[in-house]
Amino acid sequence: MANYLITIIGPTAIGKTALSIRLAQYFNCDIISCDSRQFYKETSIGTAVPSKEELAAAKHHFIQNKSILDNYNVGDFERDAIEKLDELFQENNVQIMVGGSGLYVNAILNGFDDFPSIDESIRTQLNNNFNEKGLDYLVETLKDLDLDYYNFIAENNPQTFKNPQRMKRFVEVCIGTGKPYSSFLKKKSNTRNFTPIIIGLEADREVMYNRIEQRVDIMMNEGLLKEVESVFIHKNLNALQTVGYRELFDYLDNKTTLDTAIEEIKKNTRRFAKRQLTWFKRTENAMWFDYLEDRKNIINKIESIITK
Repeated sequence: MANYLITIIGPTAIGKTALSIRLAQYFNCDIISCDSRQFYKETSIGTAVPSKEELAAAKHHFIQNKSILDNYNVGDFERDAIEKLDELFQENNVQIMVGGSGLYVNAILNGFDDFPSIDESIRTQLNNNFNEKGLDYLVETLKDLDLDYYNFIAENNPQTFKNPQRMKRFVEVCIGTGKPYSSFLKKKSNTRNFTPIIIGLEADREVMYNRIEQRVDIMMNEGLLKEVESVFIHKNLNALQTVGYRELFDYLDNKTTLDTAIEEIKKNTRRFAKRQLTWFKRTENAMWFDYLEDRKNIINKIESIITK
C-alpha cells in the first residue's frame, strides 16, 4: 500500500493548524509540525504554538521538543522527522505535515543537501573576524564568494543577512571548500517512501495582513511581552532571532517604545508572510485553496488522489 504525506503550506496566520487538525481527525493520523519556530519549549505565544485544546485534538510531533539552548538545524530535523514518519507509516499510510518553514518542508519532501566538513581553524578565524568587523563583514564576504546565493537571499529572505549563525555557515563553506555555498545545493538525490499531497492555503493580501495584525494583538494580550522578558537573557541565541522577539528585545533594551515595537512586529510579520508565499508558490504540484474553502472539498480532492 502506498504511503501519502499530506503537506499543508502557506503564510503565517492563514489557518494551517486548524486544517491540519481537521484532516488528522478525518484520516485518523498524526501531525508532523514543520515550523522551526515551534521546536522550542521556552517559547509558545510568539511562535503561535497550537493551544492545549488543539494539541489534544490530534497527536503532534516536534512541538516544543527542544530547548533554545540546543543546537538544532534543518539537517537534524530531516533525520528525526523521516525516522518518525517511517514509524508512523507502519500504523497508517496517510500522515500529515504542516508548517511555514519552507526550507524545512523542502528538506522532508526532497532531502537536504550534503556539505563537506569544515576545518575548525577556519571556523575559529571566521568567528574572530566577525567579532572584530561585525555582521557586515560576513555579508560582504558572502557577496564576494557567492554572488548567486547572496542574490537569492536578498530576493527571498533578506532577514537572513541579520542572522550571524547562518551567515557564518555560508561563508565558512565558501572559504573551507574554495567553492560557492550554492554549488552544494540540490546535489543530493533522496528517495522517499511516500508520495506528497501538497495543499496550499492563501487569501487576498488585505485579508492576510488583517489576520496577521489581529494575531499580533492577541499575542500581546496573551502575554507575549512577559514571554520575551523570560528569555531576554538569551536574546543573542539563534533560536530567538525571529519576528516578535527581536522587536521586543529592542523595547527592553530601551531602543524603542512599546507601541513602536508592536507596529514593527506587525510590519515584519507581513513581510515574512509575503516571503513565505513567494517561496511556497514555487512548490511543484501544490494545490492551492482559499483559506475559507469548504474542508469537505479539500478532503474530497485528497481522497481522489489516494484512491486513484
